[in-house]
Amino acid sequence: MADVEIPKRALFKTSEVCEIANVQPYVLRSWESEFPDLGVTKSGGGPRIYRRPDVERVLRIKQLVFTEGLTLAGVRRRIEEEAPPVLEEETAAPIRELLGRNARERLAEVKRGLIGLLEMLSGHPGMARVEAERSERSVHRPAAPAKRKNGSRPQKPARAAAKKRR
Repeated sequence: MADVEIPKRALFKTSEVCEIANVQPYVLRSWESEFPDLGVTKSGGGPRIYRRPDVERVLRIKQLVFTEGLTLAGVRRRIEEEAPPVLEEETAAPIRELLGRNARERLAEVKRGLIGLLEMLSGHPGMARVEAERSERSVHRPAAPAKRKNGSRPQKPARAAAKKRR
């Protein structure tokens, strides 16, 4: 199974997965019933689509069933044994916080570097930093309502109700 080449795409149709794994569609459907998280339904009642990890998992199931002779229950147990251990919430929370803090620091460092480059290119030291802070503030401020074709802004609901009463 190691010599099977999966195309470099994110999503695959059922027929493509069957062709890659060299299995019949009914075999794939039976595996889906045993492994419900295999494949993703595009929309309610739509065709199933598969992500790359799903295709890799189908190839692993095929290897365990056809090469090693395991039943689907045996395959499920083997895959669960091979899965990385899941961290308990109390153990995972500090790790996630550390990763998040580190990521924020790295992003801040990248931002400082980009601002420095912008200052160098613009020839106005300090101006790029002011512009970056101004744009950052505007990102967090709610946008004004869009203008109508005649140039007026939509009325607020209270004004509209008061105008109807008159």
